[in-house]
Amino acid sequence: MPGRRRLPRSSPQQQGVDAAALADVVRALTALPELHSIMVLRHGHVVAEGWASPYAADRLHEVYSLSKSVTSTAVGFAVDEGLFGVDDLVLDLFRDRAPDHPDEHLRRMRVRHLLTMTTGHDQDPSPAVFPSGGDWVTEFLRHPVEHEPGTHFLYNTAGSYMLSALVQQVTGQRLLDYLQPRLFGPLGIEDVTWEQSPTGVDTGGFGLSATTEDIAAIGLLYLQDGVWEGRQLLPDGWAAEATRLHVLNGDDPDDDWAQGYGYQFWRCRPANSWRGDGAFGQYMIGLPEHDVVVATTAGRQDMHDYLQVLWDRLLPGLSDEPSAASDPEGAAHGQYELAEAVAAMRLDPPQGEPTSPTGDRLSGRTISFAPNAYGLRSVVFAVGTDQDRLILELGDQRIEGNIGRSSPAAETADVGHGSPTIVRGSFRRRNPEDVLLSGTWTAPDIYVLTARFVESPFCLTATATVDGDAITVTTSWNASFGPRNLPPFRGTLT
Repeated sequence: MPGRRRLPRSSPQQQGVDAAALADVVRALTALPELHSIMVLRHGHVVAEGWASPYAADRLHEVYSLSKSVTSTAVGFAVDEGLFGVDDLVLDLFRDRAPDHPDEHLRRMRVRHLLTMTTGHDQDPSPAVFPSGGDWVTEFLRHPVEHEPGTHFLYNTAGSYMLSALVQQVTGQRLLDYLQPRLFGPLGIEDVTWEQSPTGVDTGGFGLSATTEDIAAIGLLYLQDGVWEGRQLLPDGWAAEATRLHVLNGDDPDDDWAQGYGYQFWRCRPANSWRGDGAFGQYMIGLPEHDVVVATTAGRQDMHDYLQVLWDRLLPGLSDEPSAASDPEGAAHGQYELAEAVAAMRLDPPQGEPTSPTGDRLSGRTISFAPNAYGLRSVVFAVGTDQDRLILELGDQRIEGNIGRSSPAAETADVGHGSPTIVRGSFRRRNPEDVLLSGTWTAPDIYVLTARFVESPFCLTATATVDGDAITVTTSWNASFGPRNLPPFRGTLT
């Protein structure tokens, strides 16, 4: 099953890690909303791990652009098998989809440039490529290339998709299937999923869902130069080549996004360190100088804070020797602190009353809404003892970023009082997913609904304020590619 324990475990002290420092890391990250999980490895052993309830070890989590590092891994295998080379020209590999009159910069674009985000585009083509319902490769190759490839760094998720499309073209297999015997199977990774393009290609630059331990295992494989249980699993030299500095992308010594870029891996501030990096705090961090891997999942808008905590609080807690023997009492206390910090990892919904006189008055009646960004046309609100029931009429939804639905739908959702209910539906995306729903009255006329999309970084809080027969709804996302707080919308009780 997903999330089964397969990496060896150890006490922090046996691996030269101060458990009190780990506890400090967990507390600091938990105080920065919103950490979903963390796993820390030292010398190949898990020394700390935790999941903020309702997240769990066996639940898949969208990792967004951390997917790019896994796509790079597939490229490494394909190159090693002689299917193409990093210096092959992109147009030579996609002759059937090349534009009629490609410009000279596009003619000189190579696979290496896709890997290092140096395709030569002046503007990211992704916003033009991904909304199209056709062939994303063709759309990418149509986009202007203003700079000489290799001379201009620009973060380019569509370029990562091109790598996935290339692997599928030369192997006849989607990334998931191609990587199963080469990467996932040997690492004991099961049941990962990957979103696909309209033409059935894994999206490459995003869309992978995996467990925290899956992420940690891939990070450990790279930290160990591609060796797993004594076997050279990655092509010899690929781990070092993929994670090394290939291109400069800034000059700010305090910015972890300005330390250079490899083959779909970012470089970090600590010496020789690297990371796979997904939006809102999905991290796979390798610290070769310290023999450390850190994996996190999260829903944090400001991702820099998480890295700063690790550099400030984890690194000073590392030593070259086991620490328990010299200070057994301190080690025991540190272990207790760590256990307490992990146990406190919770993301509970707002608390209040299960019902109110206003709720009883609304029960069974229809609330009709004016046009709004969520496409919510009406709600029938039915009050229950342990949970409420919402019958939602949904229309078109157009929200900037990852949120969107393109066809009308009807959804029934049970909303828990004391504990959340689990609903599987298409509220946020086209593919169904688990959503944890909680509802409570924080005041007699204020109802707060929390929708935690537990397979993703996102949580939506909707607050309905009732004034007679008028209802005003405000919404807030914990993180978003677009606005986190959309304009309030109004409804009328009918």
